[in-house]
Amino acid sequence: MSASPPPGSPTTVLITTGGTIAAQTTTDGAVPALGADDLLSAASNTGAVDAGAGAGNTGTHAVRTVDLMSVDSSAMTVADQFAVVRAIADALDDTEVAGVVVTHGTDTMEETAFLADLYCTDERPVVFTGAQLPADRPDADGPINLAAALAAVRDPGNRGHGVLVVAGGRVLPARGLFKVSTSDAVAFDSVRTDLPRPVLTDGIPLGRTARVDLFALYPGVSPGLIAAAVAQNAAGIVLAATGSGNTHPDITAEVALAVAHGVTVVVTSRVPYGEVSATYGGGGGAVDLHRAGAIVSPWLRAPQARMALIALLTARASRETVTEFFSESGK
Repeated sequence: MSASPPPGSPTTVLITTGGTIAAQTTTDGAVPALGADDLLSAASNTGAVDAGAGAGNTGTHAVRTVDLMSVDSSAMTVADQFAVVRAIADALDDTEVAGVVVTHGTDTMEETAFLADLYCTDERPVVFTGAQLPADRPDADGPINLAAALAAVRDPGNRGHGVLVVAGGRVLPARGLFKVSTSDAVAFDSVRTDLPRPVLTDGIPLGRTARVDLFALYPGVSPGLIAAAVAQNAAGIVLAATGSGNTHPDITAEVALAVAHGVTVVVTSRVPYGEVSATYGGGGGAVDLHRAGAIVSPWLRAPQARMALIALLTARASRETVTEFFSESGK
């Protein structure tokens, strides 16, 4: 932990989880190696943070650090993701904390940041950031992203907007976020930046969470994927369908069987932009999937729809509550 700030001074809590922003290149590839103090020092060296303040201070805000984990975000488990959410809540329990910054790998940042936003009822800013290039690259983008994230916490205009993601010079809401490049500094875009923010008030779960499987649909996809998920006791299934939520009639039949077995099925699209709506029929269109019992997610794409369904089903939400959540998320 960094040195304690002077009494009464506003504090930003920096929670680190690993990812490319903390990675160094080895013979086995880039792996997370740096801690919070290293990241803060590099951010100070960009000039975008008050370099004279030292690693424990950024301008008028002291920084308290929490090295929570050191993993690639692609290797995170759902338990890890909920641990991040709980660490944010723990930080905000301190009334002297002005906001929270989380460093996280960009591979699954859209999921963890959204999961945090589901439970975010506090006005104080929570900002996720990361990097596309390892920390030991001369053109590493992590330091400037972290400096921008710390500045975003200090910006009073960011209060009350839920979880934000800062990368590549952009500040985007977590809801609707998706990764758009494997290497470009502008890592993320949004399906829609003004999505409503229905939140969950049941409390952050501590134990086992509901299992939700996700499948991308394509021509020739085997309907047996859905049957296998049901047989393996999945509580929910998210389908990244083609177009505006469409697939083959054989998938529709399996969806009906899954719903009859008590599995909650949500349909969204593998297309990044545009609303998903029940428009097409023909046996495999979203109209047919809806009639078979699937819930259509108008705007949340598959990775975020899955996180929402995990959280909802873990809280034992009814089908009506799940349907209402996705409806409210798309107004």
